[in-house]
Amino acid sequence: MAALEEHLFASGLPVEALMEKAALALSRQLLADHGGLLERQGAVVLAGPGHNGGDGLVVARELHLAGVAVAIWSPFERHKPLTASHLRHAAWLGIPRLEAAPDPAAACLWIDGLLGISQRRPPEPALQELFRLRELQRPGRLVAIDVPTGLCADSGRCLGGTAARASHTYTLGLLKAGLVQDGALEWVGELRRLDLGLPPALLTALPADQPLGLGSDDLAAAPWPRLPAAAAKYGRGRLLVVAGSERYRGAANLALAGASAAGCGSLRAALPSALADGLWSVHPHVVVSRRLACDARGHLALGQLEAADLERLDALLVGPGLGAAPLDGADGGLDEDAESAAWQRLQRFEGLLVLDADGLNRLAGQGAGPWLRQRRGPTWLTPHRGEFDRLFPDLRGTEALAAAAAAARETGAAVLLKGARSVVAGPGGGCRQVLKAAPAAARAGLGDVLAGYAAALGAMALAAAEHPGDALLAAAGLAHAGAGLHLQERGAGGASPQAVARCLANASVLFYK
Repeated sequence: MAALEEHLFASGLPVEALMEKAALALSRQLLADHGGLLERQGAVVLAGPGHNGGDGLVVARELHLAGVAVAIWSPFERHKPLTASHLRHAAWLGIPRLEAAPDPAAACLWIDGLLGISQRRPPEPALQELFRLRELQRPGRLVAIDVPTGLCADSGRCLGGTAARASHTYTLGLLKAGLVQDGALEWVGELRRLDLGLPPALLTALPADQPLGLGSDDLAAAPWPRLPAAAAKYGRGRLLVVAGSERYRGAANLALAGASAAGCGSLRAALPSALADGLWSVHPHVVVSRRLACDARGHLALGQLEAADLERLDALLVGPGLGAAPLDGADGGLDEDAESAAWQRLQRFEGLLVLDADGLNRLAGQGAGPWLRQRRGPTWLTPHRGEFDRLFPDLRGTEALAAAAAAARETGAAVLLKGARSVVAGPGGGCRQVLKAAPAAARAGLGDVLAGYAAALGAMALAAAEHPGDALLAAAGLAHAGAGLHLQERGAGGASPQAVARCLANASVLFYK
């Protein structure tokens, strides 16, 4: 956004014009969202020395002219010239300027316009303490302009011990990447983007690696598989799910429920005998193609998966509930030679390979980077952060957007890094992030549903002679998040893995339009 502003200013647009446009839009939104509170209790605008403070001062002016009791607190000796001009005009209008910090127990609304998107250092300790007391004594009575004070707009990291905790953050123009990162969510509150009517030419000129946010409106335009109307079951995708173990019996059923929700034509499963015997009663449409043994600890033995099991498939899902067993066959663990041979067969598989959960943990022991670079077919990885760090220890601690993008470039695989706001990156440099998801859907088993759903979509794409690219993987993640949000509206307990799978099945016809 800072770069786009520079383009606009270089074109001749006055800085004052953009500030007025942004702040007027913000003032209207504040009155719409908090009009009752503003009318009853008024507001204090916390104005910084830069243009974020200038935005706040225009908001103070507009609220004052609308009849709202407003005060300004700007504890800085120097201000940028435009901000200083707005401060003088506010004084001329008679808007009071506080000499001391506002009372953190006051009932009015605080409007945080202190530091904006350029923050790189922690706020002063006294300011951090003021925000801590405000949240303690008047929770929910602070909103932020563009980004809460104390939060990095790029990474989402809290720069100090605490930050301003906003009930709403009104971000101007484009979303700031840091505001949708997992670590930022507790500070940002409800995120609202205010459209500034940026020229389309600026947006179409964004670089290829510009991260893109994914919202529900993007589902309709997603690259859903376009299957022929006359396609029979084998022409609607052929998927083998290798999942489950004696220790983790539910994972296979959940992955198969996700795969079934996508509408895949032919589903097969390679399972432990303990699951295979009763699978017909839960998923009667799934063919058990291989019964696999488990080691002494109850972990599934991939070494028994044979080359013939991988023939005539579009896609293969490996991982949910396998168990990350050690390779110590002499001590009742998995046979190292047999496991290694199985991984070689997976590497040679020319269809889509989706690796999830313990499939990823076992791959980490194989040396993920070299193994993935030698894969013959397309690969999708769906790790959570712990699994990702085991796969890519050199990227441990890197922010999600940068980490997923680097892993995709390094390996040639598409990566769906799961989190409160999941990130999807492709080897070509594209990176997308889901903008909204349901906290109530953060449960064991949801990832198994997602892995099955995504793998089935990939199989269907290949059956339709379409490349299963990272945009389709992103669509799977977005639909999965949307199902959780839909169910959460019915109560926090409603977003169970089984319910999410059913919701995906019922909504698929809408997604594919």
